[in-house]
Amino acid sequence: MTVARELAGWALGLTLDTVPESVRRAAVRHILDGLGCAVAAARNGAADAAVLTARELGGGRPEASIIGQPRGAERVTRAEAAFANGVLMHALDFDDTHAGGLVHASAPVVPVALAEAEALGLGGPDLLLGTIAGLETICRLGAAVPHGFHARGLHATAACGVLAAALASSRMRGLSVDQTVHALGIAGSQAGGLLEFLNTGASTKQLHPGFAARGGVLAATLASHGATGPDTVVEGEYGLYGALLGRRVEPAAVLDGLGERWELARITVKPYPACQLMHAQLDAARKLHGLEIASVTAEVHPDAASIVCGDGKERPRTPYDAKFSLPWSVAAMIVDGAVTAGTYDEVDRPEVLDLARRIRTEVVDFGGAAADQPGRLRAVTPDGREIIAEVPRSGGGPDDPDIERAVRDKARANLGSAAQVDRILGLPGFASVGPLLMALEEE
Repeated sequence: MTVARELAGWALGLTLDTVPESVRRAAVRHILDGLGCAVAAARNGAADAAVLTARELGGGRPEASIIGQPRGAERVTRAEAAFANGVLMHALDFDDTHAGGLVHASAPVVPVALAEAEALGLGGPDLLLGTIAGLETICRLGAAVPHGFHARGLHATAACGVLAAALASSRMRGLSVDQTVHALGIAGSQAGGLLEFLNTGASTKQLHPGFAARGGVLAATLASHGATGPDTVVEGEYGLYGALLGRRVEPAAVLDGLGERWELARITVKPYPACQLMHAQLDAARKLHGLEIASVTAEVHPDAASIVCGDGKERPRTPYDAKFSLPWSVAAMIVDGAVTAGTYDEVDRPEVLDLARRIRTEVVDFGGAAADQPGRLRAVTPDGREIIAEVPRSGGGPDDPDIERAVRDKARANLGSAAQVDRILGLPGFASVGPLLMALEEE
């Protein structure tokens, strides 16, 4: 049995009775968080190019809605809705992250489940099961090779997300095991996502979950019409890991404990709209707000250093570049006492730039995943006194005792009302997702 066939059989056999209640609750939590991030991005205009592109290319078959659009806006094809909504969920870099796989789990998956449910007239239970299948898959594919994709200049969310999206789409459509295996095989030939944006400040990373979501719908559609893909797409010589990472990965690295140990329950909900690899340092920096600081040394995991540190990071070129700058973001936290979507609107603030150039980084091998590193800052005051600000790990993780409240508060701020939050949390009982999506339209 190949990885693709095992995943297909498992996903198609899922029922709500076989999924622990805590896992179902976590999945609903991530749907809520993702929808909130998408609405916030739509309001912010952060994904306008993707929305306009989806409308231009997706007309003629009104199957599914783009989130956060004006009341009565025309629907588009499910593939283009998945694309636009995938970009919307990720556009502010506010969406969730699985630390072990270093993937944004919901953005490539939830839009596919939503689009398929709306197009096919399915309700909350089907949407939930499709989401669970996709979330678990993207987390496992990424966690099998910790930091493997990023080390090769590839975005794990894009590379793994297209297979997870294909599995979610196949599950929603009720494809057979063979068809689902072919969909996964076809999806693998679309895996990619370059990290070159880190060197220019471009926003191409915003598009990656949209590409993955659309690619998954396309793969499932092709498979439903008889197109075939290799069942060894994951572990084969020229499969996902062999071709992109140049290494073989044993199937057990992906499949061990499937259906018993739930990786989707380990997904972190972001408190800040910035790269997860510096969230622990941001939590620590909040403790320095209000103090006069002469300099700061931030300890950073080796796998995070090349992404959020380095020459020139103290002066970001664009707002999106600032979201991947530890010196600038830590400086903003110390100055403002908070990091919000509005923090990145203006990257030329003199007081932030002045402090950012006095923030140095020191690579420390903490062990474990970079996205689960502790945050430790060594600050020096103008009179030479040293202050240590530290946290054991960033907030918003699955072990955070306040996770339920944190998700509700974040979603309420993004969605604009507590009623919207309660409506989405009731999703498992929906007979149709149409009313939910209509409620997210702007008046």
